[in-house]
Amino acid sequence: MDPIKGLHHVTAVTRDAQRNVDFYRNVLGQRLVKKTINFDVPDTYHLYLADEIGTPGSVVTFFAWPNMKRGVRGNGETVAVAYNIPAGSIGFWQDYLKDKAASVQPLEQRFGVEVLPLDDPDGMRIELIASDPLPEVRYWEEGPIPELHALRGLHSLTLWLDEVEPTADLLMNLMGYELTGQEGNRHRFTGGTGALANTLDILHRPRQPEDVPDEAIFGAGSVHHIAFRVPTDEEQIEYQSALRRAGYGVTPVRDRQYFHSIYYHEPGGVLFEIATEPPGFAIDEPENALGEGLKLPAWLEPNRNAIEQELPPLTLNIVEKVK
Repeated sequence: MDPIKGLHHVTAVTRDAQRNVDFYRNVLGQRLVKKTINFDVPDTYHLYLADEIGTPGSVVTFFAWPNMKRGVRGNGETVAVAYNIPAGSIGFWQDYLKDKAASVQPLEQRFGVEVLPLDDPDGMRIELIASDPLPEVRYWEEGPIPELHALRGLHSLTLWLDEVEPTADLLMNLMGYELTGQEGNRHRFTGGTGALANTLDILHRPRQPEDVPDEAIFGAGSVHHIAFRVPTDEEQIEYQSALRRAGYGVTPVRDRQYFHSIYYHEPGGVLFEIATEPPGFAIDEPENALGEGLKLPAWLEPNRNAIEQELPPLTLNIVEKVK
């Protein structure tokens, strides 16, 4: 069983599908590579935004639940989703996001590199991290951001947890991660060397008995789950067996059309997924048309008319390249 090299995708919640796409696609420059529905709740969108082809490790997906209240960050949750940007691009993004009236936060330094935090329209914390060297992704030519400054896939995630050790044990002894740094109460774990989206940070936030509970309140702007990637179905089954032997309540394999998935909760409460890299997003539409049509799995295709009537229209505007 090979160590997991990094993330496959992150799935979060938005209240407004159009506003979400307008931000991630038209502002951040991520391509909508798949427009489908939540297979478990088929009256709502499931939107996938990524590099040009949906490279595993570049993908952030959203369930669009219009009636959700805004979530509140707290322990037991993924609280920040970070993208790679080129090392010299912080100034570009500061100016560009200010011009777009984005909710940009003060610049931070972390493990010796610059980090630009901002919040998306639902309040989810996004971080742009100056990275060198940069991992390989496929640049989306039709997006608004020049290639020189474009996002280069996911960099890392940050979890807020009461305890570090139980989750560290899972990451290092079952999933193949290594503890590669500590800065204050931030503990950094790294997967495959040089791999895309190979970093996971745990921010230790211990509670004292007299403290008011500080658990996350799930809602719009919250991360629903995080998915790690494996190259084959066979390796996924090996992880499923190993996790079950270790006492984790792992689900059966679920067919998500573009990958196969198993799910389990890590000790701090965050929902983990292990997803296969194949078959990928081009299984039901060509690369040059990714994200343009509503795609349904075969078992929901007979209900297409009813599903389409429930979903709000979604417009993909032509975006101009920033000069």
